[in-house]
Amino acid sequence: MPETQVDRPAEPAEGVSPESHGDSAYWDPFDRDIARDPYPAYRRLRAEAPLYYNDVHDFYALSRYDDVDRALLDWKTFSSARGPIMEIIKSGVEIPPGTLLMEDPPAHDIHRALLSSVFTPRRIMAVEPQIRAMCTRALDRLAGIDRFDLMTEFANEIPMRAIGMLLGIPESDQEAVRANTDANLRTVPGQQMQVADKAIPHTDDFAEYIDWRADHPSDDLMTELLRAEFVDTEGVTRTLTRQEILTYVAVVAGAGNETTARLIGWLGTLLAKHPDQRAEMVDNPQLIPNAIEETLRFEPTGHAIARYVAADVELHGSTVPAGSVMMILIASANRDDGRWSEPDRFDIHRRMTNMRTFGLGTHFCLGASLARLEARVAMEEFLARFPRWDVDWDQVALSPTSTVRGWETLPLIVG
Repeated sequence: MPETQVDRPAEPAEGVSPESHGDSAYWDPFDRDIARDPYPAYRRLRAEAPLYYNDVHDFYALSRYDDVDRALLDWKTFSSARGPIMEIIKSGVEIPPGTLLMEDPPAHDIHRALLSSVFTPRRIMAVEPQIRAMCTRALDRLAGIDRFDLMTEFANEIPMRAIGMLLGIPESDQEAVRANTDANLRTVPGQQMQVADKAIPHTDDFAEYIDWRADHPSDDLMTELLRAEFVDTEGVTRTLTRQEILTYVAVVAGAGNETTARLIGWLGTLLAKHPDQRAEMVDNPQLIPNAIEETLRFEPTGHAIARYVAADVELHGSTVPAGSVMMILIASANRDDGRWSEPDRFDIHRRMTNMRTFGLGTHFCLGASLARLEARVAMEEFLARFPRWDVDWDQVALSPTSTVRGWETLPLIVG
């Protein structure tokens, strides 16, 4: 097919609904009707518009597994330097140094290395007893109760406590920190995220902790960041500035809370829908790790990663011009029937390889091992106490955010 330029309006149209697109493939990350079940839309994109352009919000999207892989690996063309969220990219807001999610190499590699020692598999496994104690304490409160909200009573708490422990935030303050970081992701249903004058807001929320840790070192991330020496992009050996440390801590706190909580929520709904597979896990807890992998594939918490297109690129016979926003549809790649057999079937026995929920390449999720550990321990403890449950489907509600898809409320009936 000869190379063509995809038409782009100078001023994107306002208020265009999916219905106005007739029979053509359509996806809108802010459409709450689509968000309830986006997979049919992804299926049509893969089949009919593997390079998709949305003229309402002025972005492109890639939905096929192979295209997603190429885009994630090609950081020079699909740059993270302006952020991983469309609204942040379009805002042009200044990105502070040390924001791993919003950097390209070489700065990204230097800053990532400073956190790598905290998130090694060995170090993460060492905190399993503490995470198990957190789960036990939360579940003990539910003894004798036959109905509760999984999100508020359990799923939200475990990641909050784990990240707080790793960062060195006092337990009494962890809930308030989580509330602030999660509020940054909330949107008015159907509307875009409102971007403030900073890409990483509320870094000052951590200032008091950083200053206290400077005089009271401990075995936590804040202390390590205060002591760390590195060679920066100018070739200077130095320690991190106070603002750089605040940015690091804010990024870790935000990334580690919301997504893992939503993962636990999806486990709650999928195992309710598949009681036979849940019963297998109760009888054989060794199935839990693979069930978590299948849940990450089947219902990823983050559906799309945005990238800034740094140079003209040809895709599917068309040119995507430099300066565009590309949405890389991870959730679609995870259900691509060119990669997976029966991708729309949930199967805890599926042989899991190369699902893309944690990304690929330079920006592969640094906290993947921690998320897997939290989910595994949470399910081991939960299934031991509650081998059976149903969901009150009339009372469930999805979280009002376009960046993370999961349950805001998830009432369970146990017993």
